[in-house]
Amino acid sequence: MLRAQSLKAWNSGSLLRELLEPSGVYPRRRSLKRPTAAELLKDYAAAQAWATQLVAGAGKYSLETAEVGRTTIGSNRIPSAAVFASVEDEMAFVSKTRDAVRFRELAAGLCDLDPALRRWALKRPQQLLGLGEAALTAARVALWLRDHPAPGIYVRQLSLPGVHTKFIEGHRRVIDEMAAVLAAGGAGSEPAEARAPEDDGGVVEVEAADDASESAEAPSVPEAGDAVLGNGSARTPAARFAARHGFLHPPELVRFRLLDADRPLLGEGRDITVTAEAFSLLRLPVQTVIVTENLVNFLALPERPGTLALFGAGYGFSALRDAAWLQDCEVLYWGDLDTHGFHILDQLRAAHPHVTSVLMDEATLMAHRDVWGSEPKQSRAELARLSAEESELYEAFRNDTYGPAVRLEQELIRWDWALDRLLPGG
Repeated sequence: MLRAQSLKAWNSGSLLRELLEPSGVYPRRRSLKRPTAAELLKDYAAAQAWATQLVAGAGKYSLETAEVGRTTIGSNRIPSAAVFASVEDEMAFVSKTRDAVRFRELAAGLCDLDPALRRWALKRPQQLLGLGEAALTAARVALWLRDHPAPGIYVRQLSLPGVHTKFIEGHRRVIDEMAAVLAAGGAGSEPAEARAPEDDGGVVEVEAADDASESAEAPSVPEAGDAVLGNGSARTPAARFAARHGFLHPPELVRFRLLDADRPLLGEGRDITVTAEAFSLLRLPVQTVIVTENLVNFLALPERPGTLALFGAGYGFSALRDAAWLQDCEVLYWGDLDTHGFHILDQLRAAHPHVTSVLMDEATLMAHRDVWGSEPKQSRAELARLSAEESELYEAFRNDTYGPAVRLEQELIRWDWALDRLLPGG
């Protein structure tokens, strides 16, 4: 349908780009899939209704016609293409005139701040429209970063009207892109990936997705190929943003409990939190380390000689990368029985290949079928550091062998079952 073609062009950002930087394709001809002679013969009324609807919409476009059926049912002239005289006419056809006016205002606002930002507007037209005034605020942050390289302060200390820590956390990607455009001086009117050729029937380019509301509280979920444990000191999105732009960033923290009551650390204190750097320098009197993601499990683990419980938070185990002393310990990892549990295990083994998984097997899964849940978004990464048994279970989750997106959260495992396997004979 003609409307579907025009909406596709709108949704891809093509029409908005054309509004900002005309390419000369208008007047624009959109071919129509018209009825064949056989279809006219079979259902002439339907074809007539189709043509009538197109004629009724004429005004935003003009119609070209073609002759069909001369040798079968007699000559009929039916619409073959719609021609839009201007991009404004095509946007009016899909009821986007008001949005187009707003886009022009926002793009002009960006260019007033710095002409180089026009390049970002061309790359992300739909995102600019969706962000509205927030895009202008993000641009002001990007300009501040350009003018204050390596500021050596915390993001919290940045003083710009209307800009606060939460705003920057939620718009890091946009700010990064704008900062990159400004650093390049806006060379070229538009990046090559922003525009692709169209065929005669519609737009084929797709606007690249970008999350304008990235949450700092949500765990960073790496995709395949991300070396989470190999990113140096800047291992979280917020830390990497700070490192890129020369901000200070709070250090990563590691929380652990010494389960051996006969080996005090800080007086009677055995539940301790230190920086990742300090943790890497420790030499603790333990032979076994139990790593768990769940806080209650971490707190509930009973006393056991020579054993340390370590609390993580999803992919935050990157803080253990530099703790070389863990190589001399038996390290047990207890994660959720789902795709992300195995993904985290794989990432932990990037730094500590000797890590052994516990309670992440089919027997545990099947023994707790009554408390299975559903994983909201599965990991699709290819994991190379799993054992054969772990890989088989990971693939079973990904292939819905046990049901759609099955997961078993570690806190739902019966405590007696868990202790029998975590602390056998203990």
